[in-house]
Formats: sequence, structure tokens, C-alpha cells
Amino acid sequence: MKVLIVEDNVTLSKNIAEYLKIKWIKTETVYNGVSWLQKILENHYDVIVLDINLPWKNGLEICKELRENWNSVPIIMLTSRNTTKDVINGLNIWADDYLGKPFDLEELVSRLEAIYRRNATNKSDIIKVNEIEIDIKKRAVTKDWETISLSNLEFDLLKYLIQNRWIPIDRKTLFEKVWWDFDEHMLSRTVDMYVSYLRKKLWENIIETRKWFWYLIK
Repeated sequence: MKVLIVEDNVTLSKNIAEYLKIKWIKTETVYNGVSWLQKILENHYDVIVLDINLPWKNGLEICKELRENWNSVPIIMLTSRNTTKDVINGLNIWADDYLGKPFDLEELVSRLEAIYRRNATNKSDIIKVNEIEIDIKKRAVTKDWETISLSNLEFDLLKYLIQNRWIPIDRKTLFEKVWWDFDEHMLSRTVDMYVSYLRKKLWENIIETRKWFWYLIK
């Protein structure tokens, strides 16, 4: 499990990270309401622990933005503002859980593990995007019930984008994750070429381009 901690209390954030490390849970931390975005763009997280009282942008605003753009990322709201109204506000914008301060670290671990198990259980080997159906286990793709023939690299690229749906991913990351053998000279033209193949075989708008070198499936 990999967890992003968004908490402006540096001491608390470090204590959480150290305790989760003991429990074999990987963590990364940010301390304000701005730096989280770059982390989300560059990494995959299984759960986000999100404080409400953050500088520059509060946790409720961040939660709302996450739900609008990266809907599948589970979120635990973490805050001292644990009145009924705060809980309702958090859950109304689709936070998955709510933990008031002060809290027991073991309880946080239990909640993280419960959300992780639930999310893993809900993941299916078959993923649908509009009329496209991808069977991850069988490595098969159909469009309107018609089988679409993809090469191994085309399928691996589609699978990686699908499994990180809603997250813009840059060319370098795609090349490293799908091709493994990174080569600066091949990077741009190779990724662009295979994205073009998928668009022709599936449909033109299945993969969006963001800022010229980020790709995502919505």
C-alpha cells in the first residue's frame, strides 16, 4: 500500500509516516494545500490521508477537486474540526472516511487497511470505458462486442493508462512503465506513435493529450 499524507503539522506528519513505515506501508508527505497536485500527477496512491486545515487551500477544496478529476482515489479526512457539520461536509464531497484529532495511530492503520481491502475487492479484471471493454487477465479488448486486436505493447500501454484512469501521465513515465528500457532519443516518438495506434484502433478521443506531453484516459 502507498499512502500520500497531506498534513501541515510537520511533526504529526512525520510521526504518521514513521509509524506507517513500521507497518510496511509506504508513504509520501506534503505540508500545504498546493504541493499535493504535483504528487498526484507523478505518482499512484492507494489512499490519501487529507487534513482539512491546510495553508493556501483547505482539505475540503482538495477533496472536491480530487473527486472531480481522480475519482477512484480513496480519501481519509484527518482534522481537529470533528463536529457533525464537518463530518457531513467531508462525506458529502465523497470522502471515504473521517478521523478526528487527536487519534490513535493504530486506528488510522486499521482504517487504511480496511479501505485498501475494500478498494482491492472492488477492482475487477474487466474494465469498461464507454463502448470499450478491457479484460486485464485475458489481455483481451472488445469494442461493441467486437474483438480488437492489439499488440503486446499496445495492450500494456492501454492497461497502464486504464489502471491510472483520470491521472495525466507524462511520456517519460509511460515509457519507463511500459517499455522499461528508457531511451531519451526514443521517448517522444515511440509513445506518441503507440498512442496514435490505440486511437486508430479504438476511437480518436479515448486518450486525451494535456499540455502536449501528458496523456490520460477519462
